[in-house]
Amino acid sequence: MADPDQVEYDALLLLSFGGPEGPADVLPFLEGVTRGRGVPRERLLEVAAHYEHFGGVSPLNARNRELIARIRDALAAAGLELPVYFGNRNWHPFAEDTVAEMTRDGVRRALVFATSAYGGYSACRQYHEDIARARASVGEGAPELVKLRHFFDHPEFVGSAADAVRSAAATLTEERREQARLVFTAHSIPTAADAAAGVPAGGGHRYSRQIAEAARLVAEEVATDDYDLVWQSRSGPPSVPWLEPDVLDHLDTLHAKSVPAVLLCPIGFVSDHVEVVWDLDNEASERAAGYGMEFARAATAGADPRFARMVVELFREHTEGAAARALGTVGSAGCGVNGQPCAVDCCLPARPPTR
Repeated sequence: MADPDQVEYDALLLLSFGGPEGPADVLPFLEGVTRGRGVPRERLLEVAAHYEHFGGVSPLNARNRELIARIRDALAAAGLELPVYFGNRNWHPFAEDTVAEMTRDGVRRALVFATSAYGGYSACRQYHEDIARARASVGEGAPELVKLRHFFDHPEFVGSAADAVRSAAATLTEERREQARLVFTAHSIPTAADAAAGVPAGGGHRYSRQIAEAARLVAEEVATDDYDLVWQSRSGPPSVPWLEPDVLDHLDTLHAKSVPAVLLCPIGFVSDHVEVVWDLDNEASERAAGYGMEFARAATAGADPRFARMVVELFREHTEGAAARALGTVGSAGCGVNGQPCAVDCCLPARPPTR
């Protein structure tokens, strides 16, 4: 029975990064993502070529629509009949348009599931800014929107990722499977941004610490303590330090150690998008093939049915007062657990973005 003191919510909004869905979308999308950051035109064209390799379509929007369908099914199975909306930061459907639609539909109060498991500016705080901007664009009458908490150490997220590792390992030849190196990857960010992730009094580095804890938990689930954590998709100038080592550099290191096979788990990502399929399925797999190294890549956790059930569980933390389940050791203070707002100075950008 629901706690009568719990606040009622009448919708769920899935909020994500967004991605182009056709060749004509690619440059406008990239220009929007990088606006105000001084990214050279030649760099945009270089990244655009990655999208063109896949017909100008990012898989992210399609994966999110599939996830929404599974969330709707999981909600219905739990006896929760309510609408699930879809909005993006950087491409259609934009969050501003979706919140306007929710307002027209009479939504008064909704919970927001952002497709990032972690803390940090881009991974968390910027989603809070997206929510505030979307509500401001609608003005009076916009629904109250409350972002759900981080879930990097939720048992269903860890279990989904662990099963993906097991499935990927099964694709390796038997003679190399036992010698394969398990390597977790996540999106690199500038070291200054990682240092600013969290509250200053807590020492920062919330992003990298949560990534490391998620990797440890998945490795524990698959019964190994022998693994690596590396980074991918850096885009800044060489003069700016980013989290290292890079996944391609790490493959060079593994080859120098005569490692015969590698199993990559993109633990930092909820769903496939161009940075996952280009950096790992193309560049990393080609680097491994050049070394004669057998290669496997685990699926992202969002494709697992348990992931949708986890979203429903996070929803019920608010609607029914369910206890927050977590496996990890990294503290969640300031992570917005059960509706508690993040600290005012939590995960401030190392350098405020230009608007």
